[in-house]
Amino acid sequence: WLHSLPRSGGWLNTVKVVLGFLELALAFKFLSNADLVKHWGLLKREIFIGIWVITGIGLSLYLYGKIRFKHDDYYPNITKARKLLALIVFAFTLYLIPGVTNTSWANLKLISGFPPPLYYSIYHKKSDCILNLKCTKDYNEGLRMAKEENKPILLDFTGYACVNCRRTEENIWSDPQVNKMMIDNFIVISMYVDDKKKLPVEQQFTYQTKEGAKKEIVTYGDLWATFETENFQNNAQPLYAILNTSEVLLSHPIGYTPDKNEYLQWLTCGLEAFQKKIATPIRKE
Repeated sequence: WLHSLPRSGGWLNTVKVVLGFLELALAFKFLSNADLVKHWGLLKREIFIGIWVITGIGLSLYLYGKIRFKHDDYYPNITKARKLLALIVFAFTLYLIPGVTNTSWANLKLISGFPPPLYYSIYHKKSDCILNLKCTKDYNEGLRMAKEENKPILLDFTGYACVNCRRTEENIWSDPQVNKMMIDNFIVISMYVDDKKKLPVEQQFTYQTKEGAKKEIVTYGDLWATFETENFQNNAQPLYAILNTSEVLLSHPIGYTPDKNEYLQWLTCGLEAFQKKIATPIRKE
């Protein structure tokens, strides 16, 4: 059986090179996560996608035999399978190209969660709010906005490195019905639980949890992660909850929901509860 295994040769080098291209693309994915969490501002969405486009072009040319490396066969064997793979890679690369533009085509829904979010862009944006929503990253500011406009609060427990958070934003929140309802009726407060930006020194403190454990609150991520676990007994992302202006829970919180109709129905129930002044008390820590 061991003797029947294929011998190493040009095909194996091809496999290694292809995996090398894929590893390079994924390395930039994880670097972009660190860039977001640390607020370096290096890999904006269009730069990230541009790097993937260049990587895809390089891989396509390699598979077609237009690029060769040191250990490749001088006359590579371009099999049908290799040509098919090259065609798939090239088609995917073409799909990525609109992602570097400032158009409606820039929302690449098939890879939602992998590139940086839409608002993290080299192009000028009106605000950091995705899809023109009325949003903030500060709880107290969001509460003030909700009281001024008499609108319910949509708490968005999210993370810079959260794939399902980006999928919700780019696939569910972008739906015309969902987007209109959120713009017209909600104040979104996005709380990034993996945010490594430090709080001002005067706002750093030691918190004692319900179980009696002590936790140092040093970063914004510490603050919002503790806020979520203490008030909602949950540390998953995404987690969505609707509150009224008295900071009272209006409906049962939900996590990742890929069905836009289900998410729309959940928003509608929360809005109706706000309008009818129906609420479930929640202990706010």
